Amino acid sequence: MARSTRPEDAGAGGRRGSVLPFGLVDVAGPSMVPTLREGDRLLVRYGAPIRPGAVVLFRHPLQQDLLVVKRAAGRRDRGWWLLSDNRPVDSDSRSYGAVPDELVLGRVLLRLRPSPVWLAPGHRLERLLLTPRLARVPGLARRLGAWVEEV
Repeated sequence: MARSTRPEDAGAGGRRGSVLPFGLVDVAGPSMVPTLREGDRLLVRYGAPIRPGAVVLFRHPLQQDLLVVKRAAGRRDRGWWLLSDNRPVDSDSRSYGAVPDELVLGRVLLRLRPSPVWLAPGHRLERLLLTPRLARVPGLARRLGAWVEEV
């Protein structure tokens, strides 16, 4: 779950009441551990393009006044398949299905608090981090925001 510091900005495309398409949200709950923890503050870019591996902010499909942060695992016919990084927590697409595009508000760019961590590398950097040579460096891709599926 996430709590927006400016809920009026989390409307359609995040643009209502703001000039720039950015907003702040606070993490509530354990579903994104180890990537995110309770109390982390995140910078979100509303309307940003989503790709598999991105951490996204969306409205819960069954309770649309609830903002949620999850990882975009992939596209499906009816929207995005969004999963918790903390796999035992199954309050994600495994329980409510694919999330329609209109409920996905934006992409999390940066964790600001407790210490800044980039969560959205550019496409080229992400591809570079996942090359066999750099993939051998333990934790490098995750530290720079590239999503690595743990088997």
